[in-house]
Amino acid sequence: MSATESLTPTTEHPQSIPLPALVESLLYAAAEPASISSLATALDASIQDIETALAELAGQYVGRGVRLQRHGNHAQIVTAPEAAERVQKFLGLESLTRLSSAAIETLAIIAYRQPITRPQIEMIRGVNCDGVMKTLEQHNLIQELGRAETVGRPMRYGVSFEFLQYFGLTGVHELPPLENLDVLPIGAEQDESDAAGLDEATLRAAEPDPAPGAVVESADTA
Repeated sequence: MSATESLTPTTEHPQSIPLPALVESLLYAAAEPASISSLATALDASIQDIETALAELAGQYVGRGVRLQRHGNHAQIVTAPEAAERVQKFLGLESLTRLSSAAIETLAIIAYRQPITRPQIEMIRGVNCDGVMKTLEQHNLIQELGRAETVGRPMRYGVSFEFLQYFGLTGVHELPPLENLDVLPIGAEQDESDAAGLDEATLRAAEPDPAPGAVVESADTA
């Protein structure tokens, strides 16, 4: 074989990559949560194929250092919540800002009643929520979900991906039921004085029929 022949590039195609691996590559490269439709378009696959691939990835990540996080029709790869302290230490990051009990209470109502408007939140809490809502928006824990088709067309709110990251959840389906209110999610800390704002009566007023209970986390002032 001549030197010229040995340098001739091969015409053989590289080994095909399974769809879950391709989805994983796109999620890894994405700078923000990716929509299921965008993944399907990029990979010339159906929505159902992408959903199946995501389910397979989620199963593969159990017990590993990363998780597949889902919120609505978006997905992203995140570090495991159990590793949060070590990741923060490695990156030299300060601890997440802690929220006040009023902010936690409002956030719980939004999480279990989303989409919900500010007037509905204030009706449940019985107080003005302007300051608390601004705090939650500044921390990107809630997001706007469009306007309600009611008088005045008030904005509707729901929780964000940052909310899931803050509480170490892979999805809103992991929110604990009311009977487990004393069991905190991974990474959460509780202080009796702060937890008082999250009384069971308030959360039951916030839950749809039927629905689970709320996330509890301690806080100082927002």
